[in-house]
Amino acid sequence: MKIVRSLVVVMAAVLAIPLGAGTASAATWSSSDRWGTWSNGGYTVRNNIWGNGYGPQTVWANSYSNWGVWANHPNTGGIKSYPHSERQVNRRLSSLGNLSSSFNVSYPGSGAYTTAYDIWADNHAYEIMLWMNKVGPVGPIGARETTVSVGGHTWDVHRGSNGSNQVFSFVRTSNTGSGTVNIKAVMDWIRNRGWFGDVTVGSVQFGYEITSSSGGLNFTTNSYSVSFG
Repeated sequence: MKIVRSLVVVMAAVLAIPLGAGTASAATWSSSDRWGTWSNGGYTVRNNIWGNGYGPQTVWANSYSNWGVWANHPNTGGIKSYPHSERQVNRRLSSLGNLSSSFNVSYPGSGAYTTAYDIWADNHAYEIMLWMNKVGPVGPIGARETTVSVGGHTWDVHRGSNGSNQVFSFVRTSNTGSGTVNIKAVMDWIRNRGWFGDVTVGSVQFGYEITSSSGGLNFTTNSYSVSFG
């Protein structure tokens, strides 16, 4: 009887392992560390659990382009994490003939989060966020300025400050799980408005800004790439 009971306990433990953990264990790389980081193909993948009141989160990756995260953050306010893949650009905006990115993701229909690009300029003086989809009670920083079609998408544009840098949030007017974004066109539009000058584009990040994912949710990046020249 002891053997049988032990076997039942082991089987129950196996069944309790979340899907994300199984995905992570089968991946080329995974980490549950808050600041887990992996470099691949000129990109950097980060777990990046930077907020307060967070729960467990595991990031996994087969490459910079194919990666994902399992997160179980409580149903409370405040951003808990921004797991992402990043490519450095480090070029003046005027020197770029093109800067674009493509993505394809599978995202849950519950929780509170956005799938977003985070683009940094002038040594983090400016932050340009491109929200490709959003679920739950989340919203951008600052007041809504206008609605514009630029870079291949239609956005509600918000402008504000987080106390450390200026933030321009382009919130897509409808959710999408895949597409291509002309990032240079978006940044040229901001420059033409006089909101910044000929900035140096630092890095292009793409990932999931998670506020809550109670019970454990899976976010999967099927493909992602950044090109510039």
